[in-house]
Amino acid sequence: MFRTDLWVAAFVRRHNDLGQICVVVRRGDPIAGQIFIEVDHLNGTASLLTPAPATARAEGDEDRIFVRRFSSVEPKQVAERVAREIGYDPDLWVISLEMRGNEVGVTEVGA
Repeated sequence: MFRTDLWVAAFVRRHNDLGQICVVVRRGDPIAGQIFIEVDHLNGTASLLTPAPATARAEGDEDRIFVRRFSSVEPKQVAERVAREIGYDPDLWVISLEMRGNEVGVTEVGA
């Protein structure tokens, strides 16, 4: 699996190249930090993608896998969840992405 800082840099660049606003809100451990992706849908709602549990990974999976914890909810719910997680894991990365759709461009599994 790629280092977290390299994966995040590629993700941010890809979305910015597509014309979407994507920034790193919080930097965590550069090698193995978990990544949370906040999505602002530009309509007053937000979604949150978090790392999927290890049980969701198939043998040989090298890509990062995410689960959608919140889908099109009030941004306050996303902010509260992220703040709570940072309390547990200070090495957490947070990426903020502005886009109208739901296709974030990462592998997602069911919750």
